[in-house]
Amino acid sequence: MMSDSLRAVLLGIIEGVTEFLPVSSTGHLLLAERFFGLGEDGFWKSFAILIQLGAILAIVALYFFKLTRVAIGALSNPDDRRFIIGVLIAFLPAVVIGLIAGKYIKALLFDPWVVCFSLIVGGAILLWVDQIDLKPREHDATRYPLMMYLWIGVAQCLAMIPGVSRSGATIVAAMLLGGDKRSAAEFSFFLAIPTMVGAFVYDFYKSRAEMTSDHLGLIAIGFVVSFVTAMIVVKAFLGYVTRHGFVLFAWWRVIVGTLGLIALALGK
Repeated sequence: MMSDSLRAVLLGIIEGVTEFLPVSSTGHLLLAERFFGLGEDGFWKSFAILIQLGAILAIVALYFFKLTRVAIGALSNPDDRRFIIGVLIAFLPAVVIGLIAGKYIKALLFDPWVVCFSLIVGGAILLWVDQIDLKPREHDATRYPLMMYLWIGVAQCLAMIPGVSRSGATIVAAMLLGGDKRSAAEFSFFLAIPTMVGAFVYDFYKSRAEMTSDHLGLIAIGFVVSFVTAMIVVKAFLGYVTRHGFVLFAWWRVIVGTLGLIALALGK
């Protein structure tokens, strides 16, 4: 039987690898729980959300100087203030939809069949986006038009369907709205900060009464593993996607989704 510490490490690796790639971390974690027994009770379901903070801190660490410059510049620079407002505008749709329909989405859509179909459909969309001749007009994620931030935020709401991918939805939306691949990926990273910190605070508050010292230790393991893994993945991802596009991630999604459907059809 797998130890809890090893389970925390494996889930931390899955979170760190998949959170910022357009492959759906939630979808992969749900499939890991279903097929490998990595999260069969309430604590482990909360654990998957709580360790997202480790992945988010990887983004803060990697972009520390840029984020600090924007935060300080917001006091005197209208462009920096505008970017912060843009992130908040993009964040707002997910807050509204989450408060209104979050529990219904979890009850109805957090199903392995939905995850697998979403992975395949999302893979097909990535292949399509990679093939069309887009003409990027925006090359700096901190200087997108305000309406562009809003539409990216609307697209992020699609990721409430497990298997869609938050990063995939926001990157594709940014590219279709005129962003280049690198800036689209970077804005997806920036938007993840308030989105996932909000999810962390909400879930930690809900499950605080169930937390024991053992639970906190496991969360610390998953947190550190997801942090280190996300640091490595994000640095590699930006360079890779700028040069090669999304074909690898599209086929990754299609293969995982197809294997999942086969396993479900066989009664696994």
